[in-house]
Amino acid sequence: MSNAESGPRPVVRGGRRGVPGQPVHELLSPREASLGGSTVVRRFLPNLGRRMVGAWCFVDHYGPDDIADEPGMWVPPHPHTNLQTVSWLHEGEVLHRDSLGSEQTVRSRELGLMTAGHGISHAEQSPRSHARLLHGAQLWVALPERHRETAAAFEHHARLPELRSGGGLKAMVILGELDGAASPGTTYSPLVGVDIALTEGADARLPLEPDFEYAVLTMSGTTRVDGAPLPPGSMLYLGCGRKELRLEADSDGGLLLLGGEPFDEEIVMWWNFIGRSQQDIERARREWMAGDARFGSIVGFDGAPLPAPELPPTPLKARGRVR
Repeated sequence: MSNAESGPRPVVRGGRRGVPGQPVHELLSPREASLGGSTVVRRFLPNLGRRMVGAWCFVDHYGPDDIADEPGMWVPPHPHTNLQTVSWLHEGEVLHRDSLGSEQTVRSRELGLMTAGHGISHAEQSPRSHARLLHGAQLWVALPERHRETAAAFEHHARLPELRSGGGLKAMVILGELDGAASPGTTYSPLVGVDIALTEGADARLPLEPDFEYAVLTMSGTTRVDGAPLPPGSMLYLGCGRKELRLEADSDGGLLLLGGEPFDEEIVMWWNFIGRSQQDIERARREWMAGDARFGSIVGFDGAPLPAPELPPTPLKARGRVR
């Protein structure tokens, strides 16, 4: 999915400064952004208060939207570098096309994982004949220095490992590993992403890695995370230092748990690119606009590629993980 802002501001993210070494509660306030078509997202990362959670550097939540009489999602071809995209749906389906020739419909609770590496372009849209509701999250993972120029790839995993525990909790491991269950999705740094379903009245505990930092996104229902009440469409940053997490639900609910070892590299993130310097971003933008082979082309999408916005006149400034 694209960052469709017309004037994105480049910032430097990453590094361990600002990562609390103990449990905290930080409620992150989203801002709305339009992706074209009828899709409006709530953007939780990057956030004015916190820019990364482990290697997770971008979190959009959208829906549930009634698109029965709407085109639904329609994101034209656009580029990415030095990151992975994770498409995760609770309802509906999204058709993914990319410059590797991949064409795959990703459905609810299926993993669509794209590794941009040195460079890739892709497009996403609701199929012509689509379900009434669209509800999901789009996530980006920053690639560490030693892997950021890796070859581009796309993975689709229709089956993912599940965990069930007493107390009304069911968990599906999207990326990484939890309590001995490991996702088949390729990762390049220590991280985890888990889809959690809670039944009404649930009171359960989930094992955590104390050295990881974590955040929880509420997809649906009214829940309590570590005792903090969370309405639907909210995200709570939890810091580090927990061995387990208590989860409670007053109604059936859905959560996404995102975590990872604090990302100790600083990255520059602008529009749909990640780099290590302003020169990296300038080069990627220039090559995208010139139609360079680095990003390839997409067959089958009825629409023109997204042009890159103009870079701001001011140079990049290091801002760290928090503002």
